[in-house]
Amino acid sequence: MNSNHPKPAVLVTGADLAHEAIAILKDFDLQYAGAKPTEEDLIRLVTQHDPIAIIVRYGRITPAIISAAKSLQVISKHGSGIDTIDQAAAKARGIHVCAAAGANAAAVAEHAIALMLGCAKSVAPLNARMHQGHWDKSTHKSLELEGRTLGLIGLGSIGLRVAAIAHAMGMRIIGFDPFAKSVPNYLQCVRIEEIWKQSDVISLHCPLTDENRNLINASVFAQCKDGVVIVNTARGGLINESDLVQALRSKKVRSAGIDSFSQEPPPADHVFFNEPGLLLSPHIGGVTADAYVKMGCGAAQNILSVLNKK
Repeated sequence: MNSNHPKPAVLVTGADLAHEAIAILKDFDLQYAGAKPTEEDLIRLVTQHDPIAIIVRYGRITPAIISAAKSLQVISKHGSGIDTIDQAAAKARGIHVCAAAGANAAAVAEHAIALMLGCAKSVAPLNARMHQGHWDKSTHKSLELEGRTLGLIGLGSIGLRVAAIAHAMGMRIIGFDPFAKSVPNYLQCVRIEEIWKQSDVISLHCPLTDENRNLINASVFAQCKDGVVIVNTARGGLINESDLVQALRSKKVRSAGIDSFSQEPPPADHVFFNEPGLLLSPHIGGVTADAYVKMGCGAAQNILSVLNKK
């Protein structure tokens, strides 16, 4: 670029970006919002730097932020879920919204399997008991997953990776996704009601929309098998959290592995905390060193792809 002209700005709603992604965006002035940017922070930064693009790591991109970013042409998600971006406000301005689709698929799929196994094998409670000096060999029985039915909600890149791993473990796989284009022959597509009725384990891999908020609730639990295992590495709003706790207490749900919450981070008095049968992680399913690089590069490449078409 001509040194007499300032580089166009790209705002990163986080404290850092992978070196590989920074190299892709070498012709841009990268500005960082920090690890926990508020709406006020982001409005101030876009007003100050007038970015041509935003890479979304943390926080929400609201209509007020979009309105304040006068030169904004593209909002690029550092990951696959774009529900933290107000897409209607972006569309009204003609601003492209992109996702680094599939960049963290392996990481999230592995974490979903880890939570499923952790729930089935009681890994966390048995570990805690061992450290307390207990030996529960004569009283504890884990859940064997071979031959059990795994029900998947969402058959995108993550859901299909989970299916492949579970198939290798000898599980029967059923799935629901009205947008699925092709599925392997070991996966049977069914109506969503059959997911509830047939599954021994239910794993969520769909985006959060207004239509599917609280998708899993008390009425759904009533249709499920007794002792079902629930895994959510997608979005917290897909599960009614109070209903899940009641289902755990009634033993309708054997255990649940939860990586996403309706409010993040959850408040100190959240209904999940100190609830037996819950295996919790802080929305880190897609957070690995490898995924960090892949998501950053994907977000950067998406920016270049949009701007190069202008």
